[in-house]
Amino acid sequence: MKTILIMLALGVSTSIASAQKIKSTEVPASVTAAFKNKYASATEVKWKKEAENFEASFDLAKTDLSVLFNAQGKVLEVEEELELKQLPSIVLDYVKSKYKSESIEEAAKITDSNGVVTYEAEVNDKDLLFDSNGKFIKESKE
Repeated sequence: MKTILIMLALGVSTSIASAQKIKSTEVPASVTAAFKNKYASATEVKWKKEAENFEASFDLAKTDLSVLFNAQGKVLEVEEELELKQLPSIVLDYVKSKYKSESIEEAAKITDSNGVVTYEAEVNDKDLLFDSNGKFIKESKE
C-alpha cells in the first residue's frame, strides 16, 4: 500500500512539470465548489491543469499551499511549503552529506488523500523526495 501511495506522489510530482496555467473559469464547477468549501479564506489563487487534474496554488494564513483535485473535486494531495527547520532532521542530514556544496532552496510537506506524508526538498533543479520518517525515496529533475 505504501508503495502505491509513494508512486502516486511521484506521479503527481512528475505531472507538475507538464502543468498548464488556466483561468479559474476553466476549472470545473465541482472542483471550484470543493475548493471554496475547504479553503474559503484562500487568497491569490492560481490554477493549473495537470493531465486530468486541477491544481490550486494559494496563500492561506501566510502559508503557501497547493492542492491537487481530480475533476470530481476530490482532493488528491496537499502540498504545504515549509521552512527548512520544519523538515525532519534526517532529511537535513541526508542533504548535507550527499549534496555537500548545495543547499535546500525550498521545502514542502505533501499529504496524499490517504493521509500519507512525504517531504520534498528542492536542491538546485532537483526535487528530493523522502517518506514520513525522512528516508530518501527518489531524486527527480523539476
